[in-house]
This record gives sequence, C-alpha cells and structure tokens, in this order.
Amino acid sequence: MPIAQIAERDLSSEKSKTFVFQDEGHTLGNALRCVISSYPDVQFCGYTVPHPAESKMHFRIQMNKGQAIDALKRGLEDLVKICDHTLEKFDEEMSSYKSDHNLVT
Repeated sequence: MPIAQIAERDLSSEKSKTFVFQDEGHTLGNALRCVISSYPDVQFCGYTVPHPAESKMHFRIQMNKGQAIDALKRGLEDLVKICDHTLEKFDEEMSSYKSDHNLVT
C-alpha cells in the first residue's frame, strides 16, 4: 500500500486535505475517488497527476463533517475489501469454468 503524506502545512482545518501518493497514478486515484465520493459526509473528492514525468498523485478530500484523513483511511480499507471480493469471485468462476470444461487446474 502506498504511503500518503499531507501536502499542506496548515493543520488548522482537518476537514480539507490534499494527500500526495508517491509512485501512484490514475489506477489507484480513480478507484479511490469512486469509493470515497460515495460517502455521505464527503463534499468533494478528486485527484490529479501533476505531470506524466513525475510518479505521484495528488488526492484531495473535503468533508462536510469529520476529518479528511479518516475518509482516506476508510476509503483505502473499503477499496481493499472490494478488490478481495472481486478476486474471490473471479477465482470461484475460474474454478467453475475449468470444472465444467474438464480443464486441469
């Protein structure tokens, strides 16, 4: 899992934060944005990849209430659950397909 750091130095507002993910891009950014945007307390969630030559992603969260860091943690945890569920279902279907077609596993 990539490590995020807070880009701002102003710690007065915990509701709005921009996090910088090193060695990440659109794959994580879009999936994480999709998950976090669905939370009712999130006012805005978006990301940018500042330049293709830089291997980092800026991820912004603004909350109606609550802390941005908590939404990020929850989003990462929920994304892991989604990926685990997807892999589990894929493996089940692959086993079923191989069994139905008498393929060796």
